[in-house]
Amino acid sequence: MIANVAPLASGGELDRLADQYAYCETLLREHDRDRWLACMFAPAEARPRLHALYAFSLEVSRIRESVRDPMPGEIRMQWWVDAIQGEARGDVRSHPVASALIDTIRRYSLPRAAFADLVEARRFDLYDDPMPDVKALETYCGHTASALFRLASIVLADGGEPGGADAAGYAGVAYALTGLLRAFPWHAARGQFYAPADLLEQNSVTPAAALTPPANPGLLAALAALRTLARRRHAEALAALAHVAPSARAAFLPLGLVSLYLAAMDRGGYDPFTTRVDIPQWRRQWAMWRFSKALGK
Repeated sequence: MIANVAPLASGGELDRLADQYAYCETLLREHDRDRWLACMFAPAEARPRLHALYAFSLEVSRIRESVRDPMPGEIRMQWWVDAIQGEARGDVRSHPVASALIDTIRRYSLPRAAFADLVEARRFDLYDDPMPDVKALETYCGHTASALFRLASIVLADGGEPGGADAAGYAGVAYALTGLLRAFPWHAARGQFYAPADLLEQNSVTPAAALTPPANPGLLAALAALRTLARRRHAEALAALAHVAPSARAAFLPLGLVSLYLAAMDRGGYDPFTTRVDIPQWRRQWAMWRFSKALGK
């Protein structure tokens, strides 16, 4: 049963919510295993709420994969914005992720604007436009991954102020950049590239050349620069975690995997078009366990 559900809810309502939260966990376990593993280190009563947050992000991030052109994607994203703001047509209660998310938002008085901003940022995913510059890329990361770190920390602080807003900002950039670098083969195959145009220009690479194998020295240099930026934001996030309430620090456990993935991309023979950047699950669990101990969890 889901803890902290409004006491006036009926037994049938509680069962429905429990099923929908369970759906969110299954979705996460199958498609975003890193965040699912991180949730295992959070208090048991908070895990379903975290599953709902991350399942929402996952659903929005996968819209590009499920549509053939931007217009249907725009419609789906607008549905999410309307659902968050309470204006969606149809029965939002029947959508397991949306229903669990709305329940979580209400329980902790989470800022709905943060969810709407995440969806708005993800509209970029629907198109093949180049990311204009590093600042725009960090803003994208801030509205997506950083927002999730912040929202998860509020949940773990039981709706209170968790502190450490800078930690969420830096952590999101480090985590999102690492994820985008890992996803390079899939993005390139569909003609999409997240490396900023100004960074490509500095390394004498056109967006078209950056998407065409084999990887040339300029592309490798641009990707290395992004790894350097990810490491810098990672270090800044670790320093800022001292200002996060101890009860909320488990929200940052996915950050414990950043160094592992970046190191894998530094190895000789790394090819951004063909190398699958992955780490065995036991190493990921071990890394997050060690990180949880360092955070005092």
